[in-house]
Amino acid sequence: MTHVLTPTRREVLAGAAAAAATLGTPTFLKADPPAQPVAVVRCRNYNDDLTGKMSTLFDQIGGIDKLVKGKTVALKLNLTGKPMRFPIDPQFPYRTNPSTVESVVHLLAKAGARRVRILESFFPARQDMDLWTRYGLDVKAIDNLGTKVEWENVQNLGYGKQYVRLKVPWGGYMFPAYHLNHSYVDCDVYASLSKMKNHWIAGVTMSLKNNFGDTPCSLYGGDCGPSGNEHATQERGPVCHSGTTAPPKGIDAELHPNFSHDPGYRVPRIAVDQVGIRPIDLAIVDGIDTIRGGEGTWIKGVEMIRPGVMLAGRNPVCVDAVGMAIMGYDPQGDRGKPPFVRGNSALKLAEAVGLGTTNLNRIEVAGLPIAKARIDFGPGPVGKTMSELRHA
Repeated sequence: MTHVLTPTRREVLAGAAAAAATLGTPTFLKADPPAQPVAVVRCRNYNDDLTGKMSTLFDQIGGIDKLVKGKTVALKLNLTGKPMRFPIDPQFPYRTNPSTVESVVHLLAKAGARRVRILESFFPARQDMDLWTRYGLDVKAIDNLGTKVEWENVQNLGYGKQYVRLKVPWGGYMFPAYHLNHSYVDCDVYASLSKMKNHWIAGVTMSLKNNFGDTPCSLYGGDCGPSGNEHATQERGPVCHSGTTAPPKGIDAELHPNFSHDPGYRVPRIAVDQVGIRPIDLAIVDGIDTIRGGEGTWIKGVEMIRPGVMLAGRNPVCVDAVGMAIMGYDPQGDRGKPPFVRGNSALKLAEAVGLGTTNLNRIEVAGLPIAKARIDFGPGPVGKTMSELRHA
């Protein structure tokens, strides 16, 4: 069994450079990570004046006009799971709901956004528009919401001519730099539209975990090979989750490849690295209808839950901290405390490198109070994966 080391805040502050290198822990730390307001609104279902509720949500964080007017906005969705293996099922609403996409694009257009580029990485790694419509997205309707709309599957180069190399500001938890699709830099504003739910490894998946999908499988997938694979068909497991496969030649190697191959150690750190290289300017979390117990139907025992809320803020760590509190969890908890059953907390790792605070006493919550929004998500992802069940 792999021994997992979880450095404390004191160790990060006081540890010598050699110890920090051994742990794969950055030496950079802000004493007071930033705190920004988070707004919460009650929205019982997707027909409950969703656009009006989201407009209120944005107003409560100071509006988005100054942020997006005249700008290109990249909007990252959360369409997890191969639909050919896990078809869309209304009983398990773990993907981005099409209505939220329409509402967000409409409000971005109303606020003056010059262009909205909708991003997600999925299979097959092609740019066919029917791959978007299979998720229930009304491409034609979204294209006519008042601004120029572009769609890009960022699983590979997409419409770009080369990948962009982005260095992690603090040196990196897992990699010193990552190579991404051009759309993550060919934008002025980056917005994340995620779901409120558990995650089998990361405990929860909201704004921070949504950035994990920024890594293209053409370079970080299981069949990327030594030269990359623009037609990748495998997920990131061997490269990112377990570290049993190295990225292609020319892509930055792991900082400490011999340290830990535990996905619970690696996945949260890669997610935080991703937020470091592509900061989230606007974090939106859909907690209207979702699931608990895991991130998708491949986790045995997941079930629908209806929190009936939407969240938004400018700082993704603060947004996820409030989201965790609404789910009934302690945002300052870490591995060993629900929901972090199998992995470290990406929130605490993000806080350690100064991306945002998990301290609810420092976060102003506008709109619906946490106490009135709270709903029991249970102990977290305690069920087994389908793979585990097959090998039991």
